[in-house]
Amino acid sequence: MTDGNQRAVQAAVDAELRLLDPGVRARPDLVLELLDPEFTEVGASGRRWDATSILTVTGDGSVSPESPVEVTEMSGTVLAPGIVHLTYFADNQGRRVRRSSLWRLTETGWRLFHHQGTPVAGRA
Repeated sequence: MTDGNQRAVQAAVDAELRLLDPGVRARPDLVLELLDPEFTEVGASGRRWDATSILTVTGDGSVSPESPVEVTEMSGTVLAPGIVHLTYFADNQGRRVRRSSLWRLTETGWRLFHHQGTPVAGRA
């Protein structure tokens, strides 16, 4: 992986981890700074979300300092210049979900363009 690709992947990883931070999730303005205006998500429930609707759950307390998300097996690859794909497992309150995120570089920085969560039983 080239240095430029490594920096792009690291920037996306840093942004993804910020988005999972309880302090960021509690602030809609900070969440919106990380979401692309065209953001979409297919959640672990199968529900489709956009940037406006996702704000109703990001600050709901399911991710808190007392109940943080545990992230494992985070990896990323550059799909094209300015596009990074991340995959990882997220464990929160006994629920394990395989996550996939597409980040794209915009004039204002890295923004989450698409996210998908798939529930996983046990340690898959």
